[in-house]
Amino acid sequence: MLPLPSFEFDDTILAQGAEISRKLDQLRQEKFPPDAKKTLRRFPMAEVAHYLGVSPNNLKRLHLEGKGPEPLVVAGGRRLYDAAQMIELRHYLDKNGRSDARKYVPHRKGDEKLQVIAVANFKGGSGKTTTAAHLGQHLALTGHRVLAIDLDPQASLSALHGFQPEIDRDPSLYDALRYDEQRKSIKDIILKTNFPLLDIIPANLELQEYEYETPLAMQTSQEGKRFFTRLGNALADVDGRYDVVVIDCPPQLGYLTLTALTAATSVLITVHPQMLDLMSMSQFLLMLGNITKTIKRAGANVRMDWLRYLITRYEPTDVPQVQMLGFMQSMLTEEILRSPMVKSTAISDAGLTKQTLYEVEKANFNRDTYDRAIECMDAVNFEIQGLIHRAWGRP
Repeated sequence: MLPLPSFEFDDTILAQGAEISRKLDQLRQEKFPPDAKKTLRRFPMAEVAHYLGVSPNNLKRLHLEGKGPEPLVVAGGRRLYDAAQMIELRHYLDKNGRSDARKYVPHRKGDEKLQVIAVANFKGGSGKTTTAAHLGQHLALTGHRVLAIDLDPQASLSALHGFQPEIDRDPSLYDALRYDEQRKSIKDIILKTNFPLLDIIPANLELQEYEYETPLAMQTSQEGKRFFTRLGNALADVDGRYDVVVIDCPPQLGYLTLTALTAATSVLITVHPQMLDLMSMSQFLLMLGNITKTIKRAGANVRMDWLRYLITRYEPTDVPQVQMLGFMQSMLTEEILRSPMVKSTAISDAGLTKQTLYEVEKANFNRDTYDRAIECMDAVNFEIQGLIHRAWGRP
């Protein structure tokens, strides 16, 4: 047998990275031209009614009476609304409906504080990015003003929203966290998405610089010693623009994650119900708890409205997973979300085209598969939405 040939590791991976970027750019040119923007489908009346919290008959009556925005009427008399029209409907019902206005326009009022949700886990593959993407989009569809922050240098959340950092050269949160004179206001790095109420700060590899620069800054400046305040201070510049911030944390317990968790008002930990994943999560919790105690002694104000565990990629017919879920529920009864996120080919198939369940056309899927997946996803997100509203003191 011939010996393996020697090679220069750095040159090899640089060449492979450049080739992958070139092919990705070629693919994007074919399917997503440089001047194109990600669009969003229209929503049938039943879906619109579902997210507005009214009956389809109510919307149909409004249309027949010439009230509210004019939907697109297609074959069979089906009425379709775009996302902007859904917002218009909310404001119409806010002014003319009989229910509590906040049911239709759920924006923060008075002393209701900005909700900052950190979606975290030490282990990759737990469904963290999928969860963050669907949560942000769901909250936007239900009328909340949302800022999504991609804090993972791998930028998967950014890719799901149509951004490609290796090509687009978009800014990242690093621009608002860096320690030199080039630091920008967070207002200058926020970008629009295809959801009218959802903005994003995409990620790129430059985020990793924060992991290297922070320990150096801790030795030389007061700013570095209080690194954990940087994201909270940055968000103060846009506090009035949003109701909820959803942060997709990197799968590691570094300075980026600690900075996010210190700014957070709540934490959502995603976990796959298998023994190795649970062992990894237990180590994550132990490390996080000890580090949090350390930064609290340094002056960090870590106060959470809620902590929840979301079971992801759950297979109800898998006996070991069912047993593991029961094991977790015996210890974390109050903290585990009632609704697990069931494993579904609809989610993975949508991801192949860099889309979420809220973006894809239902007709492209097996109806039962799609309906099960979207019902499960909505159950998870409405439960989290309820926690947000309870933190505001709403019923």
